[in-house]
Amino acid sequence: MKKYTLMFVIILLSCSEPNQELPKILIIGDSISGGYFPFVEEILKGKAKVFQPNFIDENGKTKGCCGGTTQGIKEIDFFLHNKKWDIIHFNFGLHDIKHIDPVTGKNSKNLNHPHQASPEEYERNLILIIKKLKLTGAKLIFATTTPYPDKLGKQMRSPGMPKIYNQVALRIMNKYQIKINDLYNLVLPRLSELQKPNNVHFKEKGSEFLANQVVKSIIESL
Repeated sequence: MKKYTLMFVIILLSCSEPNQELPKILIIGDSISGGYFPFVEEILKGKAKVFQPNFIDENGKTKGCCGGTTQGIKEIDFFLHNKKWDIIHFNFGLHDIKHIDPVTGKNSKNLNHPHQASPEEYERNLILIIKKLKLTGAKLIFATTTPYPDKLGKQMRSPGMPKIYNQVALRIMNKYQIKINDLYNLVLPRLSELQKPNNVHFKEKGSEFLANQVVKSIIESL
């Protein structure tokens, strides 16, 4: 298993010292959020300071901000970085859905292998994360997990799972009265246009499309 060094990558909205009066926005998510983050940063320039934690591997390359909820529980304090946040926009799900080899613990193409976190485990983990986020006093926004084609180039996820995991997440968010940013249903009708072929990731215009919705949800909460 590869070892990763945690590093809090702070991407400021200007080259100068940040204006302390601007609201602080924390975006927690996987590589999907990594795709739309630069657009969110640019759109909110001068209106808010946007931050995102990332993993830096042993080669110095930036990986997705975070993995599934199992990792999220372990690293949530690092993600929060002991700062005062005005808004936390977060998502977990796409990594939880992955199938994992029960022997090696690595990603598996065998769809009979267990998920990184079953829907039941996902629910328990998500509740623990939410309780920690609630303690910050920040306004919380949960982004639903985005869909992907039934056939993927690296088939590590079963078809239709985002809908199942989102149902779990939505039930929890409603219970804890957390605002929902429904990226799943937003992008679903235009998936073939906005997403890379046979891939969970989005084209540049797809990431920009998602970013506009993320910004909208943030501005509505300011």
